[in-house]
Amino acid sequence: MSLDIHPEHPYLIAVGLYDGTVAVYTLKDKGSNPLYRSTAKTGKHTDPVWQVCWQKNNLDGNINFYSVSSDGRVVNWSLVKNELQYQDTVKLEIPGSLVEGPEGTKNPALALAYTGHFLGIYEAHHTAVQALRWNPFHQNVFASCGADWTVKIWDHSRKDPMFTFDLNSMVGDIAWSPYCSTVFAAVTMDGKVHVFDLSINKYEPLCVQSVIQKKHTKLTHVVFNPSYPVLVVGDDRGCIISLKLSPNLRKALQEKNNTRESEVAKMEKLVTFVKEPLLEKRSSLQLHHSFLQYSCTLVLFWHNLV
Repeated sequence: MSLDIHPEHPYLIAVGLYDGTVAVYTLKDKGSNPLYRSTAKTGKHTDPVWQVCWQKNNLDGNINFYSVSSDGRVVNWSLVKNELQYQDTVKLEIPGSLVEGPEGTKNPALALAYTGHFLGIYEAHHTAVQALRWNPFHQNVFASCGADWTVKIWDHSRKDPMFTFDLNSMVGDIAWSPYCSTVFAAVTMDGKVHVFDLSINKYEPLCVQSVIQKKHTKLTHVVFNPSYPVLVVGDDRGCIISLKLSPNLRKALQEKNNTRESEVAKMEKLVTFVKEPLLEKRSSLQLHHSFLQYSCTLVLFWHNLV
């Protein structure tokens, strides 16, 4: 279901399985058995593990990673001697707000939480949420995609999305560019890759490319190369396709004066662009409401005089 390669120890691979198990393999070992494996007695998930992610060593100096499952648990796993120790970090439970999605999934709302306290709940998609990705430059911006054909860009301080894109097919995955704050890519189940740059076009993708020819093959994952203008996409039949971005899609990578600060400012400009019309609308509504109250007062005053 999921895997992650350790950034400092590339021979270590954490995997999440469909039966709820997490395991750690080493490429140094020629055998097929994992170094570590969770069990029912050691905190195994009860539902599929959708994502695993390595973290920096904890305060005790132990290598560790996180896993997230549709059982609602986010778990931290530490590699301690010959044992895989676990600690539940988050338990996602939203009574009354979970709605059945495809294949029994129950996640039409996005939830950001830590130690059981929700920071925010977003009614985001009508069906299953396929992926969530924080913008690597702007700490308040994240993207979501769903089986309802849409990709949405969010400012976490608002309950409604800044941008919504209908891609006419179920969206399998999204990825932000590592070199430009306003560029992201999405893959759809009809075999297409969509590349957006919000600083150039806020309404349509700059590029839509069909990358698979076989019928009934679905694109499920997409990721940017961290150093080169390359996209890698994967499908549900185990194939991986490498794509090179055309020059108009990698302008930020070629700019010499491109800095992290400039990319943060670029996204902040978009956030401000979306917020200003909303503030103007609220001010207009407040003014209209005040005018109606004033008009009612005049009518009552005139009625009393008569």
